[in-house]
Amino acid sequence: MSRTATVTRNTRETQITLTLDLDGTGKTDISTGVGFFDHMLDGFARHGLFDLAVHVDGDLSVDDHHTIEDTGIVLGTAIRRAAGDKKGIRRFGSSILPMDETLVMTAVDLSGRPYFVYDADFTSDRMGGMSTQMVREFFYAISYSAEINLHMKVMYGENDHHKTEALFKSFGKSLDQATSLDPRITDVLSTKGSL
Repeated sequence: MSRTATVTRNTRETQITLTLDLDGTGKTDISTGVGFFDHMLDGFARHGLFDLAVHVDGDLSVDDHHTIEDTGIVLGTAIRRAAGDKKGIRRFGSSILPMDETLVMTAVDLSGRPYFVYDADFTSDRMGGMSTQMVREFFYAISYSAEINLHMKVMYGENDHHKTEALFKSFGKSLDQATSLDPRITDVLSTKGSL
């Protein structure tokens, strides 16, 4: 059974095509026009062992907001579609991930009920071509379009690059765990019988 989804979104602000394979090996083909964001998406896919292709043509002459937020919407939609009926998946995933002086915690529940909790502070306005404000907006967009419960916290750290990269990698590892199939789970992991 293929757990792959391709999503296309075209608006007056962005044109996005994204393909996600939950059972990949970490192969990526990413071009968003924002180099630092490309680097973060690569870390997410490689550490989550997802195959990810993303191509974005966005209104970067305005700023990076639409490009990054809309990519989050499309990635979240792809996660939801690729997970399908969620039968046999572990549903929950979490990761405590260190990166040099930084420690990050992420927890995810593929519950079908979107909720987002985020606790991270940055000292700079930008990292390369990416606004630090867009880190939150990206993950918020994913949580609601994927219909997942997502909690993220930078427990401590100093370097904004390390904080952001740890968040993306920790999310990848948590999502990989939550979407992993377990042969002991024959239906959906819920007392309600559906997610």
